[in-house]
Formats: sequence, C-alpha cells, structure tokens
Amino acid sequence: METAPPRDPVQLRYRDARPADVPALVELIESAYRGDSSRAGWTTEADILGGQRTDAEGVRQVVVTPGSRLLTVRRGDELVACCQLEHRGDAAYFGMFAVRPGLQGGGLGRRVLAEAERIVREDWGVSQMHMTVISVREELVAWYERRGYRRTGRMTPFPYGDERFGLPRRDDLRFELLVKDLDLDAATPGG
Repeated sequence: METAPPRDPVQLRYRDARPADVPALVELIESAYRGDSSRAGWTTEADILGGQRTDAEGVRQVVVTPGSRLLTVRRGDELVACCQLEHRGDAAYFGMFAVRPGLQGGGLGRRVLAEAERIVREDWGVSQMHMTVISVREELVAWYERRGYRRTGRMTPFPYGDERFGLPRRDDLRFELLVKDLDLDAATPGG
C-alpha cells in the first residue's frame, strides 16, 4: 500500500516495507543512530551506545509479522525515513524510527510521525500511540513531548549483555514508555 498525503510539497511517498527492502532499512537505521555517520544528525546514540542498533533479522521480523508494519518513506528514489507500527489492541506501538542524518532538523521527522499517527487512527482505530525511548535521551524525549507525547514514568530495563541492542557506554540506561492520546474524530471527515 502506497500513499502520499495531500498538499505534500516535497512529495514524500509512504509504503509498507517488503523483504527486499531489509538491507537498505538496516543501513538507514544504523546511520541514524550509531557510528560517526549518525553524528551528522541530532538523533545519534553514539555517545551512549556502540555496536549495532538493529540487524537484518530484526528488521525482517517487523516486515513479516502480522499486525506489524514497517513504513518506508521515500523522496524520489531515495529512502529517507522509516518507522515501525505495531497493532496492540487499543494502542499502536511506534518504533524503529529513523530519518537520514543529513535530513534531520528540517521537519521530515515531524511529518513522518504525523503520517504514522494518521495511519494507525484510520487503519486500526486505535486511541493511543505508545513508544519507548532511552530515558537519558532528554533532547529526544523533549522533541516527542512537543508533539503531544507524555512521559509515564514506567521504565523497563535496558537489555545489558544482549549485543543485538548495542554495547552500552553507561550503566544507567532504561527505556521509558511515552504515550499520546490520538483524536479518533480526526480520522472521520467532519469529526
């Protein structure tokens, strides 16, 4: 399924990822969060985590699992962003969000997040969007708060010792649940 929101001046194209997209998606996600390339953007985790952010098997699982979507975002032929959407009853989970580092800070992430919220409201009729963020990422948490997400104070431990999630450079990493109530009336014309 491919959509382009109306009045989109840059003509972003959104579509669900396919298995053939996995290598390009892994490269995009890694470039946004890890290593020197990630420092070109503001979402880098390079100072708190080394190693990998994800791998091909993890991305493939998101692509093929029922109730889960990995939304790709293209500008022309270039893959510029992606995000995971997972249906969890009355809520949707938002994760694996990546914007190409050189394009960060120009409003692209805000547009992708808004499109993801629209999709889960219209396709799944969910009343909330959930996500987890590493709690020490104050600048990132503040960015989500400006978009209507609220901190819950509900923490889950970082998976220390599981290199699939990276190599921690700090001993105080935890995930915090952020939640946003979605306006279901926005999904209905005239609502």
